[in-house]
Amino acid sequence: MDAFYALAEPRRRRIVEILANRGQMSATEISKKFDVTAQAISQHLKILLDTKLVVMRKQSQRHIYQLNPASILEIEEWAKKMESNLNESLDKLDLALQVERSTKKR
Repeated sequence: MDAFYALAEPRRRRIVEILANRGQMSATEISKKFDVTAQAISQHLKILLDTKLVVMRKQSQRHIYQLNPASILEIEEWAKKMESNLNESLDKLDLALQVERSTKKR
């Protein structure tokens, strides 16, 4: 299972967004943000842990979650690479259109 699989589910994306905004939170605090059972959120957190998008530490009886910066950086680098590839393709298309327009004017 990879990070993109984990992020394909809207609730997991929302958990990542919440942690990005709030820093670290307990599983209980996270589950209160949703209209589903704490058990359901626990399953989502397990998938986020398995894919290393979040890390967890125990503080007494509480499980504290936060984003894993290394995994988020990997996703960011992938997105930048895709953006670069897309821009390169669009630049080639733009050049081809310019060449076509200039040959039609002649």
